[in-house]
This record gives sequence, structure tokens and C-alpha cells, in this order.
Amino acid sequence: METEKLYYLDPFMKTFPAKVLSCEESKQGFLVTLDRTAFYPEGGGQPADHGTLRGLAVTDVHEKEGVIFHTVEGKVEVGETVIGEIDWARRFDHMQQHSGEHILSGILCADYECDNVGFHMGADTVTIDYNTEISWEQCLAAEAKANAIIAADAPCEISFPSPEALAALDYRSKKELTGSVRIVRFPEADCCACCGTHVLRAGQVGLVKILSCQKFRSGVRLEILCGERAFRYLSLCFDQAKAIGQKLSVKPQDTLKAVERLEKELSDTKFRMAELENIAWASIAKEHAGEENVLLIHPPMAGDSVRRLADTVAHQTAGLTAVFAGEDGQYSYALLRADGEDISAKVKAMNTALHGRGGGRNGFAQGSAQCTKGEIEAFFAISE
Repeated sequence: METEKLYYLDPFMKTFPAKVLSCEESKQGFLVTLDRTAFYPEGGGQPADHGTLRGLAVTDVHEKEGVIFHTVEGKVEVGETVIGEIDWARRFDHMQQHSGEHILSGILCADYECDNVGFHMGADTVTIDYNTEISWEQCLAAEAKANAIIAADAPCEISFPSPEALAALDYRSKKELTGSVRIVRFPEADCCACCGTHVLRAGQVGLVKILSCQKFRSGVRLEILCGERAFRYLSLCFDQAKAIGQKLSVKPQDTLKAVERLEKELSDTKFRMAELENIAWASIAKEHAGEENVLLIHPPMAGDSVRRLADTVAHQTAGLTAVFAGEDGQYSYALLRADGEDISAKVKAMNTALHGRGGGRNGFAQGSAQCTKGEIEAFFAISE
């Protein structure tokens, strides 16, 4: 006997009584069937409801041939009347995400002649796949339309049209459907075949926010948030922008310009520092001009600085120049022979002795080593 689906009769039903028809032990707990249920089973991209049945946790719900199976943590008696309670925060979140996706997809598919070919409601975000390339500007235009529909608060219309009425109806569907088809319609936005739970009015979605639009196969993949998820995300973004603004002494909406100013200042500083380093490296190279092999150990500095120092000194020497920058425990290194002679054997031995990682070719090698200054000096003293 098929289970009566209370979630279709009233998607806002939070508790309900039901009679236990079967209870069988499974790997995850007990599989329980009821004569009626408000628990939505996983399907159509929407996760299953969670909650409790007679106070026992319901951790999964799925449907097979019209019968809904509840995975329950404990046993219930067949024939017993039990009270089911839906995890309402989870359910309402799913309804907001699903309804928001319908409104946005209906607008995108109508405006840009595309199809929704994938939908996944994750624990953090919702992803939607479309089979046509859509620009970010087009996404933002659709987002604005979707939020205008939500603000207008039109009712969500759900129906099971007759075969004749269905044939005359222009509706979205990812696949060919047979039998009774459930149509979910948000006026001025979307008309779609869907088995999921939805809000009663568009305004209950709250808002829709598109986070990203990335090329995916022959079209794009959108990442979106709706309702409470979108509110929490935007609140977090504002809090971070406010904190950044306070550090930069600007208002939250002016942080981008302030960061761009800092980026330019940093770029100018890096350029000036490189100039000063070049002067210092030339002086060091002059000190070691004509020497056979040179080992230099310096405080921590950027990898590019290590490489440039090795290059500058090596062109003033006849053999190998080795530069290490860091402090006991962690060093960056660059080894170079200006004549390009192969140093791979020495680098391999050095990495073994100094717990290093890295390499190169044509007389050059760069990497890191986990060792002490004494160990560096000892290795090069022995291997001279």
C-alpha cells in the first residue's frame, strides 16, 4: 500500500500522527513504513527530511514504488500510532533553496533559451547546471528579476493537470514524464514539473544570491544561496568588509579602492626593495669575485631573492654558489653554476643530508631544506 504523502497536502506540517505498518532492522538502524508521513524522501535534487519518530531520530527517508521508508535509530512496534516531528529548520531551508532555484531557473531559461540540466542542493550551497553559456552580467540581471518576483510575493501554485491540460501547458522538465505530473508554478517566473516541497508564497524564499558562474561542459554551472543561507552569507561578508574597512580607515563599501591603493603601494615597495637588493647582491658578489665555491647563509627572504642572489654571485665566481635563507629548522636554497655544469648529483646528496626537497637543471637548483645552519656548513665543508 502506497504511503499517504502529507508533505504534499501541507508542506508546513511539522508534526503528525501515523500508524506503523512495518519495522525491519537494517545496517543503519530500522526501516519503518507508515500509513501516512510528512517526511519528504530524497528526490529531485532535494535531500530527505530529518526529525524524530516517537522521539527516535529519523536519519534518512527514501521512496520505492510509492512506499516511503524511514531510517530510524530505534525499533517501533507494528500497529502502534506514533508522532512524527520534522526537523523544521532543515525542511524550511530546503524549501527556500528549492523554490528560489525554480524562480531563478525559470527566468534564466526563458530569457536566454537554455535548459536546467542539473540541480544539487548541498549542505552549504546549491548548484545548477545550464546547457547554454550565460555571462555574469546576464546572471545578475536574472538575479534582480528573481528578487523582484520574491518581493511581489505571488502565491506558489501547485496542480496535477489532466493529460489534455498538461499537453497544452508550457512547462519545464528535465526528462519525459508519464502518469500524473505535479506542476509547480511561480507566476511571472516559472512553470516546472517537480516532486519537491515548496514555500506557499514567493516572499517566503526571502532572497536569491548568485555566488558564481563557471563554464561547465557545454554551458555553465551556477552556485547560489537562498533565504536564510543567503542572509547569513551576506551578513558574514558585511562583517568582514566592515572589519577590513576599520583597519583601512574606510567605510565597508570603500574597501576595494583602499585595497587597490595598498596593492599599488606594495607593488612599488617590492620594486624598490628589489632595486636595493640588487645593489646589495652586487656588493656581496664583488666580495667573492674570483673564488671557486661560495656558501652564503642569510636570514629568511623570498624565494626569488634567494635565486637572484645566487645568480649574481655565481657570475663572479668560478665554481658553485650555494645560497641558503632561513633559520634553524627551515631554509630555502638556490644552487647555481654559471657555466651550466651538471650539479644534479650534488643536489641529490644535499637533499638527502639536509632533508631537502627540490631540484633543477642546467647547473641550477632551487628548493627547501629542514636542517640547521651547522648541518649546512658541515655538508659543504665535507663535499668541497
